[in-house]
Amino acid sequence: MSARLSLFCLPYAGASAMSYARWRRSVPAWLDIRPLELPGRGSRSGEPLPTDLVDLAAQLARELRGETHRPYALFGHSMGSLLAFELACALRAQGLPAPRALVVSGGSAPAQRDYLRFRDPLDDEQLVAELRSLQGTPSAVLQHAELMQLTLPILRADFLLCGRYRSQPTAPLDCPLHVFAGVTDRATPEQLQGWSVHTAAGFSLDMFPGGHFFIHEHESAVLERLAACLSASMPARASPVAQFA
Repeated sequence: MSARLSLFCLPYAGASAMSYARWRRSVPAWLDIRPLELPGRGSRSGEPLPTDLVDLAAQLARELRGETHRPYALFGHSMGSLLAFELACALRAQGLPAPRALVVSGGSAPAQRDYLRFRDPLDDEQLVAELRSLQGTPSAVLQHAELMQLTLPILRADFLLCGRYRSQPTAPLDCPLHVFAGVTDRATPEQLQGWSVHTAAGFSLDMFPGGHFFIHEHESAVLERLAACLSASMPARASPVAQFA
């Protein structure tokens, strides 16, 4: 079966498009996983690191212009949740078709976030401490000096991107909005429910075992629920059955 829905995936802080690459092997055939590479990393390492999240969303919307006339949805985890939301807003502002659904993961609603933690640059020691607290980076990686030398500047820039972002009042989106979160992550129920004001087309909240990186710890359950949410957003006559490989 050929893919009938493209899912554009926005990475978390410090990550590249590769963080979602393995999902391609584990989702139904009708779903095309399309990780988006951000400037300053991976295949776009020659470009400057972004300094403004809203400007970055507008840039990504321009780059996706030719992709939005086919069914698509947006997914983002942590920093990627903010970016996916702002991307949906930027696509609307540019007069482009709306996504079938927006799925935000591992992040509080824009107006409910604690921005003060990352408003100033963190030094290397602080960045490593933050990575340890999130429990998503193996100790061997944290102790790899050369790898950290490459990763920490990107992570520092991404944390600043989040810390300097401020949400602005905006009309609710015309697509369903689904929130995924880990039961032991930092976000409170109120911070997660806060996303509901950003949609006029249906809201859901799903909690998964684990902390901030539950999307990796419980990948199968996350992908199964993700496929169910996206399947429900397809037209009734073309709604696919969420069968996994």
